[in-house]
Amino acid sequence: MPVVALFPYLRPELAVWLCPLSCYLALSAGVIAHNHNHTPTFRTRKHNAIFGNWLSIFYGYPTFAWVPTHNLNHHKFVNKAGDATITWRHTNKHNALVAATYFFVSSWYQSEPIRDYIQKAKERNPELYRTIVGQYLFFVGTHLALLSLAIALHGWRVGFLVWGLMFLIPALFALWTIMLFNYVQHVHTDPWSEHDHSRSFVSPLLNFLLFNNGLHSAHHEMAGAHWSTLPELHAKLRPMIDPRLNEPSFWAFCLKNYLLAPFFPSLGTKQLGRAPFDDPAASLVTAPVTAEVDAFESGVNAARA
Repeated sequence: MPVVALFPYLRPELAVWLCPLSCYLALSAGVIAHNHNHTPTFRTRKHNAIFGNWLSIFYGYPTFAWVPTHNLNHHKFVNKAGDATITWRHTNKHNALVAATYFFVSSWYQSEPIRDYIQKAKERNPELYRTIVGQYLFFVGTHLALLSLAIALHGWRVGFLVWGLMFLIPALFALWTIMLFNYVQHVHTDPWSEHDHSRSFVSPLLNFLLFNNGLHSAHHEMAGAHWSTLPELHAKLRPMIDPRLNEPSFWAFCLKNYLLAPFFPSLGTKQLGRAPFDDPAASLVTAPVTAEVDAFESGVNAARA
C-alpha cells in the first residue's frame, strides 16, 4: 500500500496509471479493517491500535467506526429495523439507482451510532474515548502531512493531484464499494431466516482478492471466525442456504441486475422469504430507526437478534 501510494510522489506522471491499483489496495485496507475489528490481528492492544491507525491512512476513515456501525449494530439486526445499514430504508426495489446511491443514505444513518458510541465513550470509558480522539487526530494529521509533502515537492496543482489520485480517490472508492458490497449481500434476502439472511459470492478469484469476504452467510453466522476459515464454514452451510443466494460471480450479478433486468425483469432479484420490514411481532409498520449502541471494546461481536 505505501509503496504504490508514495511512488508517484517521486514520479508524479505515474499517478494516473497507479490510481486503479491504489483503489484496489484501499479497498483491501477496508476489508482488512473489517476483519481486524471482528478478530484482532495481534495479541496486544497496543499493536492492534497501531495496525488500525495504519489501515485508516489507506481506507479513508478511522477504523474504530466499524465497531458501532458494524460489529454492534449490523451484526445484531442484520438488515432488520434498527440496522443503520438497511437496504430498504426508502424502497425495497433493487436497481442501479438505489445501489449507486445507497452509500449516501447509509453513510448518513451510520453517523448516528458513531456519534452515540463516541458520546457514551466520553461519558463512561475515558480510555476508549482517548483512543477514538487519537485515531481522528492521527488520520487527519497524516493526510495533511501527505498533502503538504506532495505540494512541497510538486507545487499546488500537481501536488494536490498526486495526493488526490493516490489517497483521496482510493479512499472514496473503498468506502463506496464496501457499502455497495453490504447492499448487494443483503438486498432481497430474508433476515428472519436462519440461513437465508445474506447473499454470498462464491467466486474463488473474488474471495482470493478480498480475503474471503464474499462468503457473507458464514461470516454472519460465525462473525468471530478468522477470515481464512470461511471457505470451510461456508461449505458446511451451503446445503442449508437457498441456492439463489450463492452467486457464482459478482460481475455477472451486477450485469443481470443493473444492465439487463430493466429490459428483462426476470433476471433481477426478488424478495426471498419474509421481507425485512415484515416483523411478525409488530402490530403495525413504522419507519425504520437506527438502534443505539453501547461503547464496548474493539473486537466484540453482537449476537444476531
